[in-house]
Amino acid sequence: MAAQIIDGKKIAEQVRAEIKVEVDELKQKGLEPGLAVVLVGDNPASQIYVNNKHKACGELGIYSEVHRLPGDTPQEELLGLIDKLNYDKKIHGILVQLPLPEQIDEKAIINAINPAKDVDGFGPANVGNLVIGDDCFFPCTPHGILVMLDKIGVDPKGKRAVVVGRSNIVGKPVAMMLLHRHATVTMCHTRTQDLAWECRNADILVVAAGRPRVITGDMIKEGAVVIDVGVNRLADGKVVGDVDFASASEKASWITPVPGGVGPMTITMLMKNTVEAAKRQWSRGS
Repeated sequence: MAAQIIDGKKIAEQVRAEIKVEVDELKQKGLEPGLAVVLVGDNPASQIYVNNKHKACGELGIYSEVHRLPGDTPQEELLGLIDKLNYDKKIHGILVQLPLPEQIDEKAIINAINPAKDVDGFGPANVGNLVIGDDCFFPCTPHGILVMLDKIGVDPKGKRAVVVGRSNIVGKPVAMMLLHRHATVTMCHTRTQDLAWECRNADILVVAAGRPRVITGDMIKEGAVVIDVGVNRLADGKVVGDVDFASASEKASWITPVPGGVGPMTITMLMKNTVEAAKRQWSRGS
């Protein structure tokens, strides 16, 4: 079996087209969604991410502010900026680009963001609501994964889903989201015994391990759907995922490539969360 490719770029374009229509309609009603992104320091990867988010806002008609702070910015100064943005009515979503410099407590910064504007979905209020199945902003990468499954017609209900990786950003939230969609979920990590056996039992396999090509074709069930979240740059400069694409694509029914799979969906879902945040705040008159 040769797997069908889950084209994240194409799906992201479809979702962005839907968002653009919604933004245009909201603007006609007098509501312009707004996103503020805060970057502390000059981490090259973070700068690229922030620029891409700003560009996406421009393409979709979302108001965007980028606040660039020096790497030695004190924590209190950053907290002051977040407090200001929390009360800024033209800003509906706030994103602080991670990682932060060592003098800043990441948890304190995330906790300071108004949950109604926490479009990254990392704050305790949104995480708690995700766990209990209440209204929340889904973290962007897991949200993108679920949208991809929907777009290819794969319903998690009743399927066995295995998640490799237990990060707060991807592994834990995507496991919870799959559980809410009635999948039977197993979480695997560095201390899992017989990882290959666990993976071979997965109808849906989500890999966010942070290790290049750790999952190979012999670890995949025939006909499984494979979602590779990993982005790893090898010594020769080549970018590969956490799944060995060549061997895995011989067993899977669907598979995401790296690059061009999950990656394009992340910023797209940030845009979607920002629009949703604007609608919720507008409806409450806040």
